[in-house]
Amino acid sequence: MKKKHISILGATGSIGTQTLDIIRRHADLFEVEVLTAHGNADLLIRQAIAFQPNAVVIADEKQYDKVRDALADYPIKVYAGHKAVTEVAAWDTADMVVSALVGFAGLSPTLAALNTGKAVALANKETLVAGGALVIATALENKAAVIPIDSEHSAIFQCLAGEQSEIEKIYLTASGGPFLHTNPTALSAVTKQQALKHPNWNMGAKVTIDSATMMNKGLEVIEAHWFFGLPSEKIEALVHPQSIIHSMVQFADGAIKAQLGLPDMQLPIQYALSYPMRLPMPQQRIDFSAAKSWDFFPPDTTKFPCLSLAYEALNKGGNIPCAMNAANEIAVQAFLNEQIKFTAIPTLIEKTMYQIPFISQPDFDDLVQTDLTARTITQQNI
Repeated sequence: MKKKHISILGATGSIGTQTLDIIRRHADLFEVEVLTAHGNADLLIRQAIAFQPNAVVIADEKQYDKVRDALADYPIKVYAGHKAVTEVAAWDTADMVVSALVGFAGLSPTLAALNTGKAVALANKETLVAGGALVIATALENKAAVIPIDSEHSAIFQCLAGEQSEIEKIYLTASGGPFLHTNPTALSAVTKQQALKHPNWNMGAKVTIDSATMMNKGLEVIEAHWFFGLPSEKIEALVHPQSIIHSMVQFADGAIKAQLGLPDMQLPIQYALSYPMRLPMPQQRIDFSAAKSWDFFPPDTTKFPCLSLAYEALNKGGNIPCAMNAANEIAVQAFLNEQIKFTAIPTLIEKTMYQIPFISQPDFDDLVQTDLTARTITQQNI
């Protein structure tokens, strides 16, 4: 395997730090080209000293001096601002870009990377949710690979390796989050601390709240539509509390293939970096000799309406998924700031989806305007 130079957008987040763990483990195969962070300057500095990238970007321009001064004795270029994140994503010195940014901010740099023809390992759900048509068209036009990092889409991607058969259906498995067995009447009183305690996965705050509302699964349904070219009726969410089967593919003959593994994001990250090769991993293995049961049941969309809203947005198409995504970002942050109740999140999203002007075939500028308008509407509704 030829050594790959990797740029990591969102290096200080959960996916970014785990990606660096893999690069450290396989330093003979991977080298860091660029690291970017939104505002965690201290961790970015430590990462830069440890991995010696060509450049780093701190999106929060107020922290530029701090990062520049800390790295003054190292041969590392230092940039600041969101525009710089997009610019370094297009550098031809990298073989692959890991897009691990949070939210709509991931769309522009992902498009920039794809426009240069380089592979993108995509962990940023919102990129495909908000601009899926644009992203896939750009990837096809430039013959650039888009490889999923999300455990569910990676599972499907792995199940499809070598297959040439028609896909009858895909099953996206969901843990159900921390409130799977909570009485619906109690959801309005749940706290931020309770919502951030995911039973199986260690993730960032935003995606953890999305898992608690099941919007995470809704975003993944829209992602799957773009990743695998399937209509909504061929994408089914299925609650699997143990998080061992990460997703399944059902083929035209009725056969089903599943990808199994313990809940650990390093496996799909490493597979994206090394594809089509598989590299050794030291993580714990499934013990099939231990007596266990794996459960599956349909999600309760009355209790978790965000999932239904995502299907609705996908079926409406155009700029509606972008508006839904923006509303969700604002609502989740408001909940994290303790401005609204947990149950207000889907209410705010639904209001914004019905208030946003519809655009059937949005271009990039339309998506940017939709994102801004939806955020404003949601803030006003809060």
